[in-house]
Amino acid sequence: MRHAIAPGTGDPANFKLGDCSTQRNLSAQGRTQAKQIGAEFRNRNIKVARVLSSQWCRCLETATLINLGKVEPFPALNSFFRDSSTEATQTATIRKLIVDNRHTKDAIIMVTHQVNITAITDLVPQSGEAVILKSDRQGKIQIVGRIGGF
Repeated sequence: MRHAIAPGTGDPANFKLGDCSTQRNLSAQGRTQAKQIGAEFRNRNIKVARVLSSQWCRCLETATLINLGKVEPFPALNSFFRDSSTEATQTATIRKLIVDNRHTKDAIIMVTHQVNITAITDLVPQSGEAVILKSDRQGKIQIVGRIGGF
């Protein structure tokens, strides 16, 4: 899932992981959107096994506000928008997570960034949009649905 609405692109030049004052953050609209996303998951009776998040503040806040479970920071979901040197390793880690959890009954929500989702799916999701993925027996990841950005 792409984080909720955080106006702008990328992050300021003084970006520091763990210091939200140096990052592009959710707007009031983004915080409302995140709460609506969580409500939509509950309305659809989607059971959640885990909530993983990029360590960027806008992702952690989205993951917290959807209120679907304990949020686990997961570095492989971090953005590589500014530095694509880690893209292959991070994407391989996420692909492996999806394949390794193909028998998990409930959803694993991963809150991340557009570039990360595009690297796996070739889709460019809207802010707050969830792309539903699953792995087949051969380890091929398939797109099985999308839940809009509300």
